[in-house]
Amino acid sequence: QVQLVESGGGLVQAGDSLRLSCAASGRTFSRYTLGWFRQAPGKEREFVAGISRFGGNTFYTDSVNGRFSISRDNAKNTVYLQMNSLKPEDTAVYSCAARDHPTEVFGPYDYWGQGTQVTVSS
Repeated sequence: QVQLVESGGGLVQAGDSLRLSCAASGRTFSRYTLGWFRQAPGKEREFVAGISRFGGNTFYTDSVNGRFSISRDNAKNTVYLQMNSLKPEDTAVYSCAARDHPTEVFGPYDYWGQGTQVTVSS
């Protein structure tokens, strides 16, 4: 069982940066592949970025590639999403999730956080 708690969301202007954090409970954090997802109002949840258990594999959706960076600190049981050059279309609730697989970032995720709101004004 893994519990995930996101933080770091807020209201920013276009072009600004934010760093989201997701802290996990449990002693087996490094077992899990982790992902960040987002859901904008009236839209389906979409995959944003994923990272394998030791950080060797990362993947980003096209719309954030080059602007966002996912990382993890297994010693702190925390995964991060650094978001630069934010755009109004990045506005959404961002959630982190854990998947019981060592490397593959795609597929069903087993545990989810409650989400943190990111709002980017133009």
